[in-house]
Amino acid sequence: MTDWLVGLMESLGAPGAGLAIALENLFPPLPSEVILPLSGFTAARGEMDLLDVLVWTTLGSVAGALALYWVGALLGRERTLAIAAKLPLVKVSDIEKTEAWFRRHGRKTVFFGRMIPIFRSLISVPAGVERMPLVTFTLLTTAGSLIWNTIFVMAGYLLGENWSLVEAYVGIGTNVVIAVVVLAVVVFAGVRLAERRKGRHATRR
Repeated sequence: MTDWLVGLMESLGAPGAGLAIALENLFPPLPSEVILPLSGFTAARGEMDLLDVLVWTTLGSVAGALALYWVGALLGRERTLAIAAKLPLVKVSDIEKTEAWFRRHGRKTVFFGRMIPIFRSLISVPAGVERMPLVTFTLLTTAGSLIWNTIFVMAGYLLGENWSLVEAYVGIGTNVVIAVVVLAVVVFAGVRLAERRKGRHATRR
């Protein structure tokens, strides 16, 4: 992974870092927690300009987010509801509640979601499904991405040879997010199965 990133930045410079971040949005296994600090460290060594790194990585974040936004837009509300209707334990009303919540909090979700591991990529899809105004989505994504990218690029810039420490600490946060998501899914499934059992008992009576 690191060798590939180093080769990309050696070949393309700061635009290479931007390309890596764009791909990270589409393929989350490519972690920004590695790409951004390594870019900052490379800038600290004088091999790339720091401002160029910040500009290109933010452009990469926006490009990747826009690609996923259009995936959501092409999927659309009707297809989303049709898919939800076929999923076990999921009700169409769940999607409708999510839509209502997103309409109320969508702007904050897009902005702050750019700073949460995993959700950084996923949040673009519902924004597309809900057809959030493209200008609004782009501005919020740019602002949130710029903050996230700046923190991690500067961490790598200041830590120098110890830039990989960033990945270790952020990895802990990522694992916490994954654990919370898994717990939420388990709770949701448990509640929905309990509702089904009650429904069956009521029908038998």
